[in-house]
Amino acid sequence: MAREKRKIEELSMWEDARAMIRKAQAEGIETVWDRLEEQTPHCRFCELGTTCRNCTMGPCRISPKKGGKMQRGVCGADADVVVARNFGRFIAGGAAGHSDHGRDLIEVLAGVAEGECPDYGIRDKAKLVRIAEELGIKSEGRSEMDIAGDLAEVLFGDFGSRKAEVAFLKRAPESRRETWKQLGMTPRGVDREIAEMMHRTHMGCDNDAPSTLIHAARTALADGWAGSMIGTELSDIIFGTPTPSESTANLGVLKKDQVNILVHGHNPVVSEMILAAARMPELVARAKDVGASGINVGGLCCTGNELLMRQGIPMAGNHLMTELSIVTGAVEAVVVDYQCIMPSMVQISGCYHTRFITTSGKARFTGATHFDIHPENAMEKAREIVALAVDAFAERDASRVEIPHEPVPIMTGFSNEAILAAVGGTPDPLIDAMKRGAIRGVVGIVGCNNPKFTQDSMNVGLAKALLKKDILVLVTGCVTTAAGKAGLLMPEGAEMAGPGLKEVCGALGIPPVLHMGSCVDNARILQLCALLAETCGVDISDLPVAASSPEWYSEKAAAIGLYAVASGIETHLGHPPNILGSDTVTHLATEGLEDLVGARFIIEKDPEEAAERLDKRITAKRVGLGWNP
Repeated sequence: MAREKRKIEELSMWEDARAMIRKAQAEGIETVWDRLEEQTPHCRFCELGTTCRNCTMGPCRISPKKGGKMQRGVCGADADVVVARNFGRFIAGGAAGHSDHGRDLIEVLAGVAEGECPDYGIRDKAKLVRIAEELGIKSEGRSEMDIAGDLAEVLFGDFGSRKAEVAFLKRAPESRRETWKQLGMTPRGVDREIAEMMHRTHMGCDNDAPSTLIHAARTALADGWAGSMIGTELSDIIFGTPTPSESTANLGVLKKDQVNILVHGHNPVVSEMILAAARMPELVARAKDVGASGINVGGLCCTGNELLMRQGIPMAGNHLMTELSIVTGAVEAVVVDYQCIMPSMVQISGCYHTRFITTSGKARFTGATHFDIHPENAMEKAREIVALAVDAFAERDASRVEIPHEPVPIMTGFSNEAILAAVGGTPDPLIDAMKRGAIRGVVGIVGCNNPKFTQDSMNVGLAKALLKKDILVLVTGCVTTAAGKAGLLMPEGAEMAGPGLKEVCGALGIPPVLHMGSCVDNARILQLCALLAETCGVDISDLPVAASSPEWYSEKAAAIGLYAVASGIETHLGHPPNILGSDTVTHLATEGLEDLVGARFIIEKDPEEAAERLDKRITAKRVGLGWNP
């Protein structure tokens, strides 16, 4: 029987998105929701995680039982092994994505130290020295470039195979590090753990599901405490540590009378140069020569979050808004680096005057215009890209331009340094507020959009439900734009919070939801939890904290969720990963990990019920600590 097509109101909770979906339908432009409809129903074996393509004796599909007995693949692998293999490789893919981002930042830092990247520099010199000293690098009497060079060498070592543990692991409480040691989860090197994950899941290697999953956790921890943490800390050193500021969000940030350039992807190395080039007087003058009043740079997804946090650029949208931003007809260029970029954007750009521009050799798109950008030539290429966008303005068809709604104000820039500065320089006032119950707990809501959900309904619904319970919410990635459009990223949003949290927000002049950065910046949340645990003399798993990725879709999100759980942070997902074909793997994820690492996954699609379950966890931890139960 044919499935009933979802109404536009069921696709997104936002009117700017709905308006652009209607426009796309009227203009015959296919979007992500159309393709989801075509792909539904999905393969049941794939959904359960019981398909295996790891060798050519298959591919195999494993049914729990066939003819009254357990079915196995050609090699003899059962459902537990196949599901664990698939999940392990899924985690390896996610860890590779964010960690390779971190490696790119090390290469820029090394280039700066060696004088080979004149377009980049050290904006936060104090943080450079602080991080270097934290990792045992002497700084007194030495030049910034010498310190930067040594720091790059130490962090390059985190990607190898000769260390006993990655450098930033010393930030974790000793009790947590001992847990990892006892379980064989201590991450030794990013590339080592990813390569070993691929080896373990080759046919004839690790055929014990729990063993495979322990290494999956180790691989995820290498991402969280090395790859991602390096990416965050070095971005702060090179581009500046974020401080609170205000900006705007939604498709209304596009300007009818200006050249609109949207930066999209995850890495600020390119987008920072695009923004700098767009501000050059000669290019602004060129824009005016073609009839525009100026050049407007806006953000999509995590590259947008990076520039929002540090430069205050406006956010046009999150993952499911990327196609729709082009449908406005007002975008001259979309400049991308890598990750979470839909290939469909090339085709949709071709329906308008929009230039779709790629910049990374790791992310080439058939049909796109490619500029091969490296740290040594970044500004030169950025000027060429902005000039191309300016010239495209002359081809804009004004009759097809539709920019829905006015932008909404948002507050951003809450790095750990900014949060601690807001409460007096130490975590003690924050802990005191938690002890007395004004802030009953903290939940990080992170990550994605997934077209299987009504866009942002879970992200916003969960945030609002938690705020009512006096639970402070931290956001990164695509949830940022959702929270901003819902009015939760401004101090006035505290009116939606419980009385205790409302009081704290009023006293500090902060929103009830704090924006901490892009998805790679979930490492900030790890570090903050570790700092709170150290200050309180407990493990991370003892704290009244939790995490959630309600509308997740990507390998990176799975890796983030697993490193959060392995670090002792209970983590909610709005839908399960593809593991339900194995009772062993499912039980370990949702129950067994609690006994091993002190946290587990919660799967719940209803935001109110998810908030109740997270609140139950927070209440139990408060009782355990004797904090105003």
